[in-house]
Amino acid sequence: MHTPMTATNTKFDSSLDAIQTALSNCLTETSFTWGKKYQGKVRDTYDLGDKLIIITTDRQSAFDRVIASVPYKGQVLNLTSAWWFEQTRFIVPNHLLVVPDPNVMIVKKCKVFPIEFVVRGYITGTTNTSLWTQYQKGVRHYCGISFPEGLKKNERLAEPVLTPTTKETEHDRPISPREIVEEGWMTQADWDEASAVALKLFDYGVKTAAKHGLILVDTKYEFGRNEEGQIVLIDEIHTPDSSRYWLANSYEERLAQGKEPENIDKEFLRLWFVDHCKPYEDEVLPAAPEELVVTLASRYIQLYEMITGKSFAFAQTSLSLHERIMRHVAGWLGS
Repeated sequence: MHTPMTATNTKFDSSLDAIQTALSNCLTETSFTWGKKYQGKVRDTYDLGDKLIIITTDRQSAFDRVIASVPYKGQVLNLTSAWWFEQTRFIVPNHLLVVPDPNVMIVKKCKVFPIEFVVRGYITGTTNTSLWTQYQKGVRHYCGISFPEGLKKNERLAEPVLTPTTKETEHDRPISPREIVEEGWMTQADWDEASAVALKLFDYGVKTAAKHGLILVDTKYEFGRNEEGQIVLIDEIHTPDSSRYWLANSYEERLAQGKEPENIDKEFLRLWFVDHCKPYEDEVLPAAPEELVVTLASRYIQLYEMITGKSFAFAQTSLSLHERIMRHVAGWLGS
């Protein structure tokens, strides 16, 4: 297992202690009165009319369900997205207005496209919609793209591909660009513009990750249009929840040996569930092992530090998480 910190062992040990202590104090539910609430798999959104309060919780989702609660995960996702939003403004505007709390974003509401723009640079994955899962089943034409015979798991593709999915209540459905237009999900013009932006964002993400010793394997983007008619990036960007990252320095060697790349995302936890149950079918799933949850939290923190170059700040306060968020958001609303 890769040591999930890049500084000293002392820092590593204290970070693990902080994560261990927080296991019983994860942010799994919110119940504020700031407007109509919508609960997603990971985020709780409160509608203020022209703005949204988005609270990123510590819920861990995979296989279209919540599989665990991971300490500090919400904070990592929120702050990682905020960093990438700032870095990519030169490519496309985004909906972020302010980050009043480590777990909270206030964003501008816009008209959302009901499509997730999934960009893949490698053939890999374990979920039903992953490229490798489909390829193993013999699928060679996927989301309007033809794939050659003889591809091996975790290989780099000749060029990044866009494999969109619909955003539906139960299961996301892979769909081709032609079907997106024919079924009325988006107009051709909207698709052309947004898909071009998605590929530009991925190219920038790949190059930025490489500078920090990481491979951005795949990711997903969501877009909408604002009141001015601009395409706007929304939701999250290049987080360990929306993206797959591998450590670059060991990738080639492990690929040659037929080993899985060293990942720095939630894939190893997905693999544990695949090995121990049928996550798409079983009504009740086994509890994620505490050791794996701590490892995942430390990897998320490691990724934040590698990407941003900042030390992760373990939020210390005598307030409960709910009280802290309430105070910070109320302060912003009051101003």
